[in-house]
Amino acid sequence: MLLTLKNWLSAIETEPADPLYEFKLSGENKYLELAIDKYNHDLYHFLLTQSDGELAKDVCQKTWLTVVEKRQAYHTSQAPKAFLFKLARNALIDELRKQQRLSYMDSLEQHLPATEPSIASHQSLYDAILSLPLLQREAISLQLEGFSLQQIASITNAPQETIKTRLRYARAALKNVLGEDDE
Repeated sequence: MLLTLKNWLSAIETEPADPLYEFKLSGENKYLELAIDKYNHDLYHFLLTQSDGELAKDVCQKTWLTVVEKRQAYHTSQAPKAFLFKLARNALIDELRKQQRLSYMDSLEQHLPATEPSIASHQSLYDAILSLPLLQREAISLQLEGFSLQQIASITNAPQETIKTRLRYARAALKNVLGEDDE
């Protein structure tokens, strides 16, 4: 009987599907920790494709601070990951403007060490993505993170047709750099 009760109580404590929504409602840190565990790696990786390692770490932390400060701004009408990426993108742009480094993002591939990605077999793809112009790099990075056209448009505040164009040019440039076989 006691074992059945224990199993029943532990079944109630399952991980929520949307920890950001639970954090918004309750303000409990356990939900924020779940969200960080679930999304922080992807968020940092996206920021790393758009900036250098130090800036990516700083902006990632600022994004989570914004989530804490403005938890009521979260709406369940968009995916939690898309919400976080939009916050991170806006924080990155603000930081680059503050540092007067926005043009730096266009020439980023010259400044990043070649050892950033952890998997050597993906180094040539990673380098090719870094060689893309800023907006194409951003669009292809978001698509590789699994976002739909609509979500990418929402994150970047750009029309879907513009995103389609950026992706088309990015794919063409990647094919040119990597060759047809590496698609």
